[in-house]
Amino acid sequence: MSATTSELPTWDLDSLFPGLESEAFLQTWRRVEAQLAELGSFLEARRIGKEGAATDRGTFLELVNRLNAFGDTFGPLYAYLLMRVDSNSADAAAQARLSELELVYLKFQKLRPRLQRWLAGLDPEEVQAGEYRLLLEEARIQAAHMMSEPEETLAAELSLSGGRAWVKLHTHLTSQITAQVNGEELPISAVRNLAMHPEEAVRKAAYQAELQAWEAHQIPLAAALNGYKGEVSTLNRRRGWEDDLAPALFENRIERKTLEALQSVMVASFPHWRRYFTAKAKALGKPQLDWWDLFAPLRVPGESPRRWSWEEGRSFILAHLAQFSPEAAALAQRAFDECWLDAPSRKGKAGGAYCMPVGQGASRILLNHEDSYESVSTLAHELGHAYHNHCLREVPYLLRQEPMTLAETASIMNETVIGEAALKTLPPAEQLGVLEGGLQSAAQVIVDIHSRFLFERAVFAKRRNRELLPEEFCGLMFEAQQATYGEALATYHPYMWAVKGHYYGANFYNFPYAFGLLFGLALYQRYLSEGPDFLPQYKALLASVGMHRAEELAARFGFNLRSEEFWWEGMRVLLGRIERFEALLGQILKVKV
Repeated sequence: MSATTSELPTWDLDSLFPGLESEAFLQTWRRVEAQLAELGSFLEARRIGKEGAATDRGTFLELVNRLNAFGDTFGPLYAYLLMRVDSNSADAAAQARLSELELVYLKFQKLRPRLQRWLAGLDPEEVQAGEYRLLLEEARIQAAHMMSEPEETLAAELSLSGGRAWVKLHTHLTSQITAQVNGEELPISAVRNLAMHPEEAVRKAAYQAELQAWEAHQIPLAAALNGYKGEVSTLNRRRGWEDDLAPALFENRIERKTLEALQSVMVASFPHWRRYFTAKAKALGKPQLDWWDLFAPLRVPGESPRRWSWEEGRSFILAHLAQFSPEAAALAQRAFDECWLDAPSRKGKAGGAYCMPVGQGASRILLNHEDSYESVSTLAHELGHAYHNHCLREVPYLLRQEPMTLAETASIMNETVIGEAALKTLPPAEQLGVLEGGLQSAAQVIVDIHSRFLFERAVFAKRRNRELLPEEFCGLMFEAQQATYGEALATYHPYMWAVKGHYYGANFYNFPYAFGLLFGLALYQRYLSEGPDFLPQYKALLASVGMHRAEELAARFGFNLRSEEFWWEGMRVLLGRIERFEALLGQILKVKV
């Protein structure tokens, strides 16, 4: 039986701030404003960004300390408001305060052009930049891709009524969407969770209801996507980036050659993934999968489908994380004990899952939990992010800003540890479900992620010339899914552009997931060969992800990210799982593949 909403945990935000009128909240707000004012005075006093500015080590260190202090104060305040809104989009008071805080932050953004140009002119040796060397190196690149200071200031001001407003529209609108499935009105996140239902009739009904719901809201969602991507593309051109992908490569701290090597391996693996889709279709008694079958559980005759209760998933994660890393298990236990998790789906709550750092190594985790192994895997994944935040607790704020490519490292490690434990400890019939669930997830990261990349690249190319109609977004998504899934699927999901909030609040928020999965698998293979001796290196890597480019950090482990062979190392682990899946299908379900 699926857990009721009352049986699932909700997070404790009061321990961060007891409320919007609490002294702790108001005092922190005042501190943010004071730190910002003092920062502005400091820049004026040292003439930073102006002729005759100080360029000595003392000025550099004082600036760094001020920026770190501001980030440590602002971050938890912003996280608190954002989480209140994400867990209840009808929280009008939090919505208003979040908007006010964004205006406060705008004052900081208006200082950034001066800061970046000043940092770009510093000599790392003269100021003894040390672990902050990357900050100066990246400032040089950013300075080369900046408009004039008045233009950058105007862009920052307009972003609140431009890009940020479109992001909010998508988030708030989609959190309120509901759909009728078999006579029951459900929030769209719960409708999407029905994709994991054991009955095909329910999955198909949910898929059809979902498409109807997205179509009913396609006009404002298309306006949001046009608005956000249009603003980004315009600014990219004005800042002199060679294309719309270049800023994403810079932000993710990888070279284009690395991305090309990764994607070449992904595309070359598609025939193997289509084998997996075909094998699953045969197990379901169909010649081809439909979109609503991608997350369908496989049934073993004579056995009821395994349902993972919240408590079962929690216990399993804690037990097996402890065998890998007692520290990671202790952190997960702390997350449960201190109510870091918000698990139930409900109207007004953002879909998907994420982990939010809230200061001093602590986190909060948003989920939309179902009683399935996939949800257990998602929980382990997000607890990995929480462990990563824990490992960064003593790292200065500026050096905690890891690129997304490396931000997935601990989450993939957790997910892999739990998945491998399930495959070793569960009976064969349950192993089949776990293995298939893991392949579902991996297929999303390798196959579906690439469709999202193709879609976004096509959108940017067309958006430079004009706005796109909702039907055109659907057409581009359909083409991208055909290019990746191919003949393995009989139906597709043309409204996936409306589903994924990543398109609205970020750019090319797709390939880093594939990077993270294959990089994490490579690290897991290293753990298998080295055992407990690996853990100190692993912790050191997690603590240093904000200090190095991806290629440089990987080289410390002997990995060459520019080589296709490196990416095949991780991909071969996944292809081995496909072979094991086919073998289990033959053994348990007598399916010939």
